[in-house]
Amino acid sequence: MQRVLSTHLFVNHRLTIAQLNRVQQAGIPAVEIFCARQHLDYYNRAQISELGHWFRESELKLHSLHSPMYNDEIWGRSGPQSVITLTEPIKSKRLPMVDEVKRAIEIAETIPFRFLIQHLGVSGEEFDERKVDAAFAALEELMIFARQRGVEILLENIPNGLSSAERLQHFVGVTHLDLNFVFDTGHANIAGSVEGEFEIMKDRIRSTHVHDNDGQQDKHLFPFLAEGGTVDWKRTMELFSAHSNQFPLLLELKEVPEMEHPLERANEVFDRLEDAR
Repeated sequence: MQRVLSTHLFVNHRLTIAQLNRVQQAGIPAVEIFCARQHLDYYNRAQISELGHWFRESELKLHSLHSPMYNDEIWGRSGPQSVITLTEPIKSKRLPMVDEVKRAIEIAETIPFRFLIQHLGVSGEEFDERKVDAAFAALEELMIFARQRGVEILLENIPNGLSSAERLQHFVGVTHLDLNFVFDTGHANIAGSVEGEFEIMKDRIRSTHVHDNDGQQDKHLFPFLAEGGTVDWKRTMELFSAHSNQFPLLLELKEVPEMEHPLERANEVFDRLEDAR
């Protein structure tokens, strides 16, 4: 399976060429960039242009971009108006959020990438048919916008009433939108069963988010290396291996400030996951 690293590992730092150089030097062939404005500011044309020039000359590939979750630079702490969600039922409030996602997709005009990873709602959000209708309207528009730029939108399983594996299949079924998925191991573990969620989603999985947790909190732990992880990695990798040509092995890890050489540890995780099959 292709190895991909999410820049979520250093998402609280401005994304620079120096960071990408270190990823490339670690032998990791591709990245997913987490589109948070403190990290990659999709309004900052100078930052995007500089990164685009580097990618054109680099062997490192941009596999995917994670859609923005907030429009501020402090993880939504500026207030509820900073949350970006496609499930907002009020159209006049939803359209500016759709425009925020469009600004992120426009990065593909400078740095081509294949997939945009998109959440349906926010963590803990309850199911509501009005929110399904809102997400349908938003995604119908965004899919056209993305396709014109060579980008496919993938929906991610997240811990809420709209985005479990079963609910994602329901959404695709009732809207008839031709959407595929990104499978998040940590979120599936919180839902109760990595294997059960995978079996429901497997035919539409086109990418992954691989990380560990205690089954309750979304901690984005390093598999094998962190204490408190509960994902059965041997079984997970057996499931993945049966579909190895369908999606990459993409680590979405949280920074551990006291950890030395995190890219070396990420490569260790890749090695151990591949050996676990």
